Amino acid sequence: MRTLPGYISFLLLSVIFFSSCHSRHSADLIIHNTKIYTVDSAFTIAEAMAVKDGKIVAVGKEAEIMNEWKAGDIVDAHGKAVYPGFIDAHAHFVGYGRSLFEVNLYDCNNWNEVLSRVKAFADQHPGETWIRGRGWDQNKFPGHEYPVNDSLNVLFPGKPVLLERIDGHAAIANAMALQMAGVETGQKIEGGEMLYKTPTYNTDAHPATVKYVLTGILIDNAVDLVTRIIPKPSKPDYEKWLLAAQKNCFEQGLTTITDCGLMHYEVAAIDSLQKEGKLQMRVYAMLSDDTANFSRYLPKGPYKTDRLFVKGIKAYADGALGSRGACLLAPYNDKPGWTGFLLSKQSHYDSLAAMLVNTEFQLCTHAIGDSGNRMVLNVYNKYLKGKNDKRWRIEHSQVVNEQDFDLFGKTSVIPSVQPTHATSDMYWAGDRVGAERLKGAYAYKQLLQQNGWLPLGTDFPVENISPFKTFYAAVVRKDAKGSPAAGFQMENALTREQAIRGMTIWAAKADFMEKEVGSIESGKKADFIILDKDLMMAPEAELLGVKVVGTYSGGRKVY
Repeated sequence: MRTLPGYISFLLLSVIFFSSCHSRHSADLIIHNTKIYTVDSAFTIAEAMAVKDGKIVAVGKEAEIMNEWKAGDIVDAHGKAVYPGFIDAHAHFVGYGRSLFEVNLYDCNNWNEVLSRVKAFADQHPGETWIRGRGWDQNKFPGHEYPVNDSLNVLFPGKPVLLERIDGHAAIANAMALQMAGVETGQKIEGGEMLYKTPTYNTDAHPATVKYVLTGILIDNAVDLVTRIIPKPSKPDYEKWLLAAQKNCFEQGLTTITDCGLMHYEVAAIDSLQKEGKLQMRVYAMLSDDTANFSRYLPKGPYKTDRLFVKGIKAYADGALGSRGACLLAPYNDKPGWTGFLLSKQSHYDSLAAMLVNTEFQLCTHAIGDSGNRMVLNVYNKYLKGKNDKRWRIEHSQVVNEQDFDLFGKTSVIPSVQPTHATSDMYWAGDRVGAERLKGAYAYKQLLQQNGWLPLGTDFPVENISPFKTFYAAVVRKDAKGSPAAGFQMENALTREQAIRGMTIWAAKADFMEKEVGSIESGKKADFIILDKDLMMAPEAELLGVKVVGTYSGGRKVY
């Protein structure tokens, strides 16, 4: 029989033991009273989560998390939806940042509007040595014809001007820029084209001679004749551009960006700003197909830090459909006899694949036209030889011949697509390729079936930065104006779950980052967003109005 003091001691020890068994774990942050779409393999929905040292340490029921964990920062989400941070599987982060400080020519409806914006920009920035802009699209102009540079020459006789088309695959330069670059009539450019005005004839000569005059329009590789002489940016330039780009991305819920096509010095600028703590955005970098990049990176292998992963190599098979640089198997429907062109000889892509197949680097090739896609798929299949985990990608996979779709799945080639291209191009794409070929264009459902997963991106600044427009275009297949009423080629629409996966875990997988980001699971980086409305449940009419309430990167609130 226990004595009273012994009994009291026993009770005290029991309380201490019981308390120790049920003491709560320490975390830095708890998010609760929410609906968490984990985007794990089962698309599980949770109610709360705990974060410590920048990583997710627990996800589960409300009571479970609140009883087992404590934190200095406890966020009541008031029932709002939480998703993994959005990942853009194909974008141009550096280029977008630069474009924020150039002439904004998006949505110009005629050439006079372009000229007006350029003139206003020049007046506001008199110290600029070059005037650069981006975003014009002749498909929006009356007559859909390319402009000529006559007015630019008059407005800016002593200052170089270069204005890129919306897709970046064509540009117009004034006479000063052409002169500085040494561009002359009659130059032959592999994988590029210069447009001329209607030939005039010198009748004073005998016999009559033809006089060719440049319009200033440069297509694909011809644009490089001018861009190569533009002075390289300084570190302050990169800092200004990238921090502005980051701010806009975080506002949209983007926490990881795949930057497609960078030079080594651009990667170095990103790396430096990240190490200084100024740039929080995670970046998966694809190096441009350039020997200077290969010599710096291939001998050492992929480069990895907490926020930067350099593992991709970006090549270009052809140009864009809008500028008729995409390489087609048969002539353009609206330009008889013209099939576009490859940007390099086919042997170049074969050599590139042969060089990379035995490395850890991922080959990612831009291909728009059905001929461009077929060529790349054949090269990939030659070297990949069956199912594999190399994750070689075709960026855009835009127009694919019906006979070629199975070449993606045969060797695990990843089609990387941008849904807003479909809803931007749908007004004129049929004019380019005709009704029959259009059936194999923007065929996201058909491409998804090849490997069972499909990464989604925007290609910003070619398209709008908004991932909500990506979601809307993928699922509803309409543009921001709600057109067409029945949706565009709805047989290739994605489900809401597929679109969310494409913007999170599948995009992470396309970048070899699925073990770190892309879903809300214990052990992964705490990259997540809180939305004011639930993308999985909101009516179609409300999807484009969804707003980000909070963006978290590594457990830190960045917006």
